[in-house]
Amino acid sequence: MISNYFDNLFAAAKAVRQNAHAPYSKFHVGAAFLTEDNSIIVGCNVENAAYPQSQCAEASAIGNLVSQGFNNIIEVVVIGSGDILASPCGGCRQRLREFASLDTPIHMCNINGHLKTLTLAELLPDSFGPENL
Repeated sequence: MISNYFDNLFAAAKAVRQNAHAPYSKFHVGAAFLTEDNSIIVGCNVENAAYPQSQCAEASAIGNLVSQGFNNIIEVVVIGSGDILASPCGGCRQRLREFASLDTPIHMCNINGHLKTLTLAELLPDSFGPENL
């Protein structure tokens, strides 16, 4: 399930992770998406003193995706802090569902490399998506 683009996606997510604004949790996250034309779109988490106003890396990357005129996520890499893998939160799984197919691979990593890959369907079973409307 790891494509030829994984190394570039990993490098992009790792680099953007350094830009995270995480003064409260100290948990820096970077996300990188592969688009339909093989462009790489990135985002990092942005915390806020009013915690509910914080933004996940995946949400930041989705904003960048849309603002750059894309609407399809082909592959995802997420890198967090520490030794364990970074898995998209429930809200981000649903956000990804809007722009990715159920068979889109989600690579969960730490800063040292790949730890696990699941499809969006495996991360968000029986999901509600655009076709439900």
